[in-house]
Amino acid sequence: MKFETKVIHAGIEPDPATGAIMTPIYQTSTYVQEAPGKHKGYEYARTQNPTRSVLEANLAALENGVKGICFASGLAAMDAVMKLLEPGDEVISTYELYGGSYRLMTQLFTRYGIKAHFIDLNDKTLLRNHINDKTKLIWIETPTNPMLSILDIKYICNLARKHKIITCVDNTFASPYLQNPIDLGADLVHHSATKYLAGHSDVILGAIVSNDKELAERLYFIQNASGAVPGPQDCFLTLRGIKTLHLRVQRACDNALEIAGFLKKQKRVDKVFYPGFKDAPNHQIAKRQMKHYGAMVSFNLKSDTKRAANRVLNKTKLFSLAESLGGVESLIGHPASMTHASIPKKERLSIGLTDSLIRLSVGVEHVDDLIADLKSALN
Repeated sequence: MKFETKVIHAGIEPDPATGAIMTPIYQTSTYVQEAPGKHKGYEYARTQNPTRSVLEANLAALENGVKGICFASGLAAMDAVMKLLEPGDEVISTYELYGGSYRLMTQLFTRYGIKAHFIDLNDKTLLRNHINDKTKLIWIETPTNPMLSILDIKYICNLARKHKIITCVDNTFASPYLQNPIDLGADLVHHSATKYLAGHSDVILGAIVSNDKELAERLYFIQNASGAVPGPQDCFLTLRGIKTLHLRVQRACDNALEIAGFLKKQKRVDKVFYPGFKDAPNHQIAKRQMKHYGAMVSFNLKSDTKRAANRVLNKTKLFSLAESLGGVESLIGHPASMTHASIPKKERLSIGLTDSLIRLSVGVEHVDDLIADLKSALN
C-alpha cells in the first residue's frame, strides 16, 4: 500500500456497530463487562480506547513498524522511552536538541541516576568513543531543532545494533511522509504528533512506533502504569489530520524551498540553515534518507542581537509569532527565548544558536504572500 493510501486507510475500518466511515470518538471512561474479566477487549479507558487503538495502528503502518503507542504529549512519549532505562544507564544524544528533550534528560532523569552525553553525532570517532557498557540508548533527532542539521540514521543505528543499544529517532520535523527511520534500522520512532501529524495546531499528542514487539510491550506497560494517555477527542483529531498529511507536508516543503532561496539573497540575513541547499552539511545524506528537505527554515541576522531579531519577529503579519510548528499556518519563533530557553547560553552558542536566530515553520499559504511578508519585515 502506498503512503498516500495508508494515511487514509491503514488500520482504519468502518465502525462495526454503525458502519460510520470515520472512526467514532469513544468518549467513555469505562466499559461494561459481561462477567468479571469477560469483556470485548476494553476494560478501562486509561488502558485501552477504541479511538486510540485505531490511531496507534495507523501510525504503526505509516512508520512501517509493528506497534504504535500514543501518549498525552511528545514529551510524555519521550518520558516513556527514558523509563525503559535503569539507574546507572547512559544515553548518547545529539548536542543539537529540542530544549524540552534536553530539559527532560538533564533536569529530571539525572536525578534517577541516568546520565546523558550530548555530542556531535556526525563525528563517528567521537560517537564510538562515547559508547561503553553502560550505554543503553542513543536518541537521534534529525533534522535537528532548530539548526536543521542532518544525522546519518543508518550509520548510527547499525553501530548501535552491534553494541546492542536501543535507538530512538525523533522524526517530528520530517514526519513519516518524508522519512521512515525504521527502514533505516531504528528500533523506535518518536513523534510530537502535535506537529505535522495532527497538523492544525489544535491537539497535544505524542507517539512512539516500535519495530520490536518486546519493546512495544514494555512501552504499553509504561503507558498504562504511568497513565499519560491522550483523550479520544485528540486521537480523533489526529486521525483526521493524518488523512491530509502528504498534501500538507508536500505543499509546505515546496514553499520552504522557495523561502530558503529568498532568504539566502537578503542583505540583512547572515546565514540560512536549510538541508536542501547543495552546500549544506550532509545534504547528500538528507537526499538519501528523506523524500524532501522539510518545511522548517532557520536563519540568523548580520546584526547578531536579540533586538535585531525582535524587529523582524514583531513585523510579520502572516508568520505568527508562536511556539510549535507543523500546522497549516506559518509560524515564526525565537529559539533562544522560546523553544530552547532551557539550554544554557554557552551551550546554545556552541552550536550556532545565536540571539538573532529565527526559526520558521512554513505553512501551506501561497508562497508569494509569505515571501512578501518576510520581505516587509526584513526591510
